[in-house]
Amino acid sequence: MNIHEYQAKVLLADYGAPVAEGRVAETVEEAVAHHDALGGGTLVVKAQIHAGGRGKGGGIKLVKTLQELHAEANRMLGKELITPQTGPKGRLVRRVYVVKDTEIARELYLSLLVDRVSGRVAFVASTEGGVDIEAVAAKEPEKILTLTVDPVTGISAFHGREIAAAFKLEGDLAKQCAALVRSLYQIFLDKDASLIEINPLVVTKENKLLCLDAKMAFDDNALFRHKDIAALRDIHEEDPAEVEASKHELSYVKLDGSIGCMVNGAGLAMATMDIIKLYGGEPANFLDVGGGATKERVTEAFKIILSDPHVKGVLVNIFGGIMRCDIIAEGIIEAARETKIAVPLVVRLEGTNVERGKELLRQSGLAIIPADDLDDAAKKAVAAVKAAA
Repeated sequence: MNIHEYQAKVLLADYGAPVAEGRVAETVEEAVAHHDALGGGTLVVKAQIHAGGRGKGGGIKLVKTLQELHAEANRMLGKELITPQTGPKGRLVRRVYVVKDTEIARELYLSLLVDRVSGRVAFVASTEGGVDIEAVAAKEPEKILTLTVDPVTGISAFHGREIAAAFKLEGDLAKQCAALVRSLYQIFLDKDASLIEINPLVVTKENKLLCLDAKMAFDDNALFRHKDIAALRDIHEEDPAEVEASKHELSYVKLDGSIGCMVNGAGLAMATMDIIKLYGGEPANFLDVGGGATKERVTEAFKIILSDPHVKGVLVNIFGGIMRCDIIAEGIIEAARETKIAVPLVVRLEGTNVERGKELLRQSGLAIIPADDLDDAAKKAVAAVKAAA
């Protein structure tokens, strides 16, 4: 789950990390009222959406007068902001963040994420802040330091010193850096974060470190123990189908293809998408119904897949272990009848009660295309969609 910049800044401040004073506004009137509350002078108006590249899309503007603040807030609020990460449709701006301007001497990059290889939390630091870290990694990888933290020993002064040295910070700035490193690590652990990104982390002309921008993401599976974080969720920033899927405990991610996928197990779902692409098709979604799905959950999964107008065919790939194939078959039949499915439907079942499941599908009277294995299912799904087109 992602949160907005202004929400991340509150968390940072709660843990003692340095942030510029700022206030959020949902209306132009609120934004204007923040002018005097922030002491006037030069301010920055920042559109609040869950996407990077806001500056490139005109979503971050410097304002020097009350009139300019009014104009920029009016321009952003209630309008679609298009950035390199939003796609051509953009995102509707429902809030702006009004922040005191900062005189910047240097821009740095600092993030924390889960390193899947080492099984540790990793710090990524670079002297090249304010730009896409991916571009730095591709062109100047020597300017990036990656430092992992052993979960047994935890964070130490060593990590702070290493990152400060990578930033070429000395004296009091090095001490500020060490304190920030410790604060960020504590947030990461306490809140079950999956990403904290400070870009840019700046050195001000007063020789102070400041988190100028912040992005945070959290482990969805841990939200049950962090009600304060769960309360920060903004469903307007999520795909409606993904929001609906979460209500039924379905793991769903919308993609750009034409073949809808319903699979049990994340690994099998990834393999299914890969083999669809191998045979020249494009998956329309990732959807994992889980190991213990009910007939009702399977029915809802079908409805969500078919709610995407780009879906021109559906591939169901189930390996019944904990989940029984006959339960899946019942859900498929009920969903197909309820939704009056009008696109090709390919079903591959294997595992517990597979023969009973296949028998139910045969007796349903529905135009279901059976498949013997995953390879066969992918070929048939791609061929059926192409034939229908």
